[in-house]
Amino acid sequence: MTDSKDPVQTPYEAPPESIIETDYDIGQDNIEGQFGPFGFDLHKPVFPVSAIAVIAFVVFTLLLPEKAGNMFSAMFSFVTKGFDWFFLGAADIFVIVCLLIVISPYGKIRLGGPEAKPDFTYTSWFAMLFAAGMGIGLMFYGVSEPLSHFSSSMGGISVGEDGVRTDWAPLGAAAGNEAEAVRLGMAASIFHWGLHPWAIYAIVALSLALFSYNKGLPLTIRSAFYPIFGERVWGWPGHIIDILAVFATLFGLATSLGLGAAQANSGFNKLFGMPISDTSQVILICGITAVALFSVVRGLEAGVKLLSEINMGVAFLLWAFVLIAGPTLLLTTDILNFLGAYLQYLPELSMPIGREDVNFSQGWTSFYWAWWISWSPFVGMFIARVSRGRTVREFIISVLIVPSMVCVLWMSVFGGAAISQVVRDGYMAVTEAPLPLQLFTMLDAMPWTAITSFIGIVLVIVFFVTSSDSGSLVIDTIAAGGKVDAPVPQRVFWCLFEGVVAIVLLLSAGGLSSLQSMVISTGLPFTVVLLMMCYAIWRGLASEPR
Repeated sequence: MTDSKDPVQTPYEAPPESIIETDYDIGQDNIEGQFGPFGFDLHKPVFPVSAIAVIAFVVFTLLLPEKAGNMFSAMFSFVTKGFDWFFLGAADIFVIVCLLIVISPYGKIRLGGPEAKPDFTYTSWFAMLFAAGMGIGLMFYGVSEPLSHFSSSMGGISVGEDGVRTDWAPLGAAAGNEAEAVRLGMAASIFHWGLHPWAIYAIVALSLALFSYNKGLPLTIRSAFYPIFGERVWGWPGHIIDILAVFATLFGLATSLGLGAAQANSGFNKLFGMPISDTSQVILICGITAVALFSVVRGLEAGVKLLSEINMGVAFLLWAFVLIAGPTLLLTTDILNFLGAYLQYLPELSMPIGREDVNFSQGWTSFYWAWWISWSPFVGMFIARVSRGRTVREFIISVLIVPSMVCVLWMSVFGGAAISQVVRDGYMAVTEAPLPLQLFTMLDAMPWTAITSFIGIVLVIVFFVTSSDSGSLVIDTIAAGGKVDAPVPQRVFWCLFEGVVAIVLLLSAGGLSSLQSMVISTGLPFTVVLLMMCYAIWRGLASEPR
């Protein structure tokens, strides 16, 4: 706290009794003006440094694709093998911090002050949480990941000449034990989509909401670090944090856009004969980015909220269809079985040290945790923007438990149906199909294939759009110094840039593997930022009036 007189101006009025007084005024470091017919309002250090660095990256990757590809591959190997313990240990800390806050007296604190009312209904709120958080990833991995872990578990352990395991099975595998291989495969899949990723999102979202709505600071990542840096947070320590957030968000989104384009391309190939090629995926990225631009221009209420609600409704219909068209009784009973397996194996899967399943822990878990962490500035800020008026306990339970349970239901039905096709029906086509095509291959063995596959493509595209437009809103807020009403052309700029980065990495430097490498690389420094946030949250909650 400083001796200053005037609180920062924010879109919401923070409660006077908990506001942080600071000399900083939102937008004081911004450059405002007109470029032709377009207005701009940019944070002076954050926007130019971020934009120039991204443009330089794009140019380097286009001009020297082979060198860029080798560099990305080396970064991926270095980070996943050298820092797997760091990612796993940090994610465990995030879950523990969230659970401690829920059971602490701080859970009664309301975001926005005692009189604040929620801006959205539960239905709209949950829809936006899930659609922005990981909808596109569940469409891509909902069938393929359970199948992969099941197959590797059944295959058992194999060890190379150096004594290091060469298999990709989680933990100790389950060679020859079909029932246990199914349970272990599903537990490993749910582990990557359950409590840990949502705890990562909850930490960022809670810190942003608390320091913006209760402390009166700008809605930007640096505000959460006021208890650590004080007034210096408005200088270069804060600039670096926000620039890291822009990088992490941009490359995390680009990875998801690449996955979405690959899966949509496979679906269109199956239904309409569209060739599976880089050109097709570029066309899809361009087309879907154009739709996202339309949603970005419409804003949060009319664009993102509407699309999220539509998407969740369609996703539920597809989920219900797979449940009914598949082995309904088996899938229904297996939901509890798989949830139990997840809880049973959770301590072992979470262990950051002493792991023998190096391929699984480094190639799967490290990548996922880095991916979620790189998404956390975008998803966290987006969740914060739509969560004013909730108590801290209600917020964490809703962000942590509800989406995790939705992921359990989704993985159990889609993954369970695919495994059942292989084990009970001998339908091997689903395991032999390329990864982006496995969802559609599973639907092939069910009625109304053309209709359900088309619905699947629509879901991929709309999840793609909601991720892109909500991400653009968030990056723009960071690059505008916390202003949530910056000129629309700035959002358009970032929306276009997400598509450009995805296209460049897909075409020039090794495709999806390069996208994954950049996610890992940007996720590593931002993990440190999130660990510092945990401390800042406790300081912020402790300073709230009782």
